[in-house]
Amino acid sequence: MTEKGMQATGEKFRIDKWLFAARFYKTRSQAADAVERGQVQINGMRAKPSRILTAGDMLEIRIGPYHHLVKVLALSNQRRPATEARLLYQETEESRLARAVLAENIKSQPAPHYAGKGRPTKRTRRDLDRFMSEK
Repeated sequence: MTEKGMQATGEKFRIDKWLFAARFYKTRSQAADAVERGQVQINGMRAKPSRILTAGDMLEIRIGPYHHLVKVLALSNQRRPATEARLLYQETEESRLARAVLAENIKSQPAPHYAGKGRPTKRTRRDLDRFMSEK
């Protein structure tokens, strides 16, 4: 690709910059931290944030409970709109289906309920006032 910001000759493409440009992470430091923690693997191997990426590499990216398995199609260090960022990679069909199933399972779980004590009711407040005035 010869579009602006994509695959310039002689330019090196670090994995953390690419993850930021492909919009998997909101900041480059978040991408670098994820790579450092082992949440991103390149061709099945753990990598450092400064690892040089090449077209054709397979990436396994874990973001929370979701796993993305993507093939790098193009390289870029520049963050572009989401429509252009999707051109940088191709997600495998198995990965897409697994994420859809996981999302459906998460949605089907009951909503978390706060079981703690909140503000007292009028009746409880009157009982508390009565108790405090007896002392």
